[in-house]
Amino acid sequence: MCGIAGGIVNSRSLMTRATLERMLHAIEHRGPDGHGTCEFAAASGHRVLLGHRRLAIIDPVGGKQPMLDNEAQLALTFNGEIYNFRELREELKVCGYRFERDSDTEVLLRAYQQWGEKCVEKLRGMFAFAIWDGRNQKLFMARDRFGEKPLFLLEDAEGVHFASEIKALLQLPRAKPDVNLTAVWDFLSYRYVPGPRTLFRGIRKLPPATCLTWENGKLTERRHDTREGQAGEQDVSARGSCGGGWISQGSVPAVELHGIESEDRHAIVRGSIVHDPLRSRRGHRAERDTECDGWSQEAQWGPQVHAA
Repeated sequence: MCGIAGGIVNSRSLMTRATLERMLHAIEHRGPDGHGTCEFAAASGHRVLLGHRRLAIIDPVGGKQPMLDNEAQLALTFNGEIYNFRELREELKVCGYRFERDSDTEVLLRAYQQWGEKCVEKLRGMFAFAIWDGRNQKLFMARDRFGEKPLFLLEDAEGVHFASEIKALLQLPRAKPDVNLTAVWDFLSYRYVPGPRTLFRGIRKLPPATCLTWENGKLTERRHDTREGQAGEQDVSARGSCGGGWISQGSVPAVELHGIESEDRHAIVRGSIVHDPLRSRRGHRAERDTECDGWSQEAQWGPQVHAA
């Protein structure tokens, strides 16, 4: 878990680099391993500020953010994990790109450099990120298909501000937003606030599978789809998270802790998802208790799955 924050603001804004530091401090718990900031001047007179709090998992040394390429005039702040970054890196190598790090962040930066906004259609993973594209003078933000990684927005007359948590946006030098009573009613009714609303007026969530682009002072928003459109799309979320191999060493213990049965876990790791819903240990035992012949489904299907 990392955290991002930043914005693109006009000359009237009181947001400074020090403001960005306070925003990052408010979400320090999301990234205790380090932080970074950068600032750029847009041709329109706007200022672009990007910040990042880092939890170092992939490439602890080389994956520092915001990640910059001064020659390409790109800057990226990114929260999440790109599960297929190794496959994308090989594809980008064919296009002539060279990589200096073993980092999904660098792959995402080069993917945008090669494919522009369409890069999100190639990503499998969980992500929320912002890229400043100096050559095209635009700020591009995107959130993953299922909305696993949060991204909150505050838009006003001074510009667009974003952060992984609302508490970071509350550090901006402006009047505190009023409570959104409609969202309070939602919370009391459903015990959560359906997006894009939040508990604060003027602060909203960027919806899942959505891109936001600032260009020439105008905002455009569109939905994207990270699926490849092939058969078996219902298995993308499970298979995509491990189809290229476990990226971090903590993945398998986490699966064990959540109680997924051994044959299901083996099938996921191998990439051959079984069509039955994943069963918890408790649920699987209940199935066995109700079977008259006492035949264990694990004993029945386990050898076939392990042989897959």
